[in-house]
Amino acid sequence: MHVLVTGGAGFIGSALVRYLVQEKKFSVINVDKLTYASNVRSLNLVSDSPLYNFEKVDICDGNALEAVFEKYRPNAVMHLAAESHVDRSISGPLDFVTTNIVGTSVLLEESRKYWCSLDGEAKSSFRFHHVSTDEVYGDLPHPDDDSKGRVLPLFTEETPYSPSSPYSASKASSDHLVRAWSRTYGLPVVITNCSNNYGPYQFPEKLIPLIILNALKEKPLPIYGEGDQIRDWLYVDDHVSGLVSVLLNGKAGKTYNIGGNNEVRNIDVVKTICTILDEIKPASSLGLCVEKYSDLISFVKDRPGHDKRYAIDCSKIQRELGWVPKESFETGMRKTIAWYLENTEFFGDLAIEKFTDN
Repeated sequence: MHVLVTGGAGFIGSALVRYLVQEKKFSVINVDKLTYASNVRSLNLVSDSPLYNFEKVDICDGNALEAVFEKYRPNAVMHLAAESHVDRSISGPLDFVTTNIVGTSVLLEESRKYWCSLDGEAKSSFRFHHVSTDEVYGDLPHPDDDSKGRVLPLFTEETPYSPSSPYSASKASSDHLVRAWSRTYGLPVVITNCSNNYGPYQFPEKLIPLIILNALKEKPLPIYGEGDQIRDWLYVDDHVSGLVSVLLNGKAGKTYNIGGNNEVRNIDVVKTICTILDEIKPASSLGLCVEKYSDLISFVKDRPGHDKRYAIDCSKIQRELGWVPKESFETGMRKTIAWYLENTEFFGDLAIEKFTDN
């Protein structure tokens, strides 16, 4: 099976590419324009495989995409290329509009034209898999609100869209475009909306790698507001297995939510990292001045429009496709921390204290 993956040098994309190539059941065409958060070194494990191909292409470039389709004749597209950081979308929203909305529309149109050129089994089995986020749904009631003991709701596939940031609005727009190409043109699509990913190779503008790397360098561990924001944390390899399940077995035209079943407050995420680091890499072993890593925690002004809670109901994908996450928050976090400890120089001397949340 020939799979065209956009954004395959990014965090989730590279995990997906590694999985597909190492399974030896797929050949992969990685289409990536290599932005600041891309890293081809994250693909070193598979870059020499005859099943791996790389094309440096911007998804906004229709002619270049057309050439890629003609050259490789893929059976499926898995679309992960996106600008993905909320803080950057607040300070520079137009990049998000360009890549996430315009880029998706160009990719959809080139995929449609290619799909129309197919016939028989190749046409009927083709899939366009759009990978999106739970942030398109807005936010949910928080336990600290006056819930009066009621069971708090989760995001389902039927939750109305109510995006809060330029990032989430651009992703919501791209979701709508994918559905429009399906309904108007018949393009066979599937959509997945995932919760917050974490794991090895994640660029350190996101909360978990930032906290790990800053702690090891005795830098502040910044947390927005009081750190009471709740996210559902999904280990990236679990997400990848869910994506592949949807690609192979999901029904065209359907949406599937993929979550980790791990609702954790940001402050507790940071404290968990500090506790695990205290256990396996004490600050004293690095000659740091602090006794405990938690001494480095610093609270900073909250960002505008910060959603208080995300949490996904992933019962549909469990019920229909048999997918469940394997990692708990504790086991996934230990694997993540172990990778960063073993690869402290992977991102060079980069430390981004400004960005503190996914």
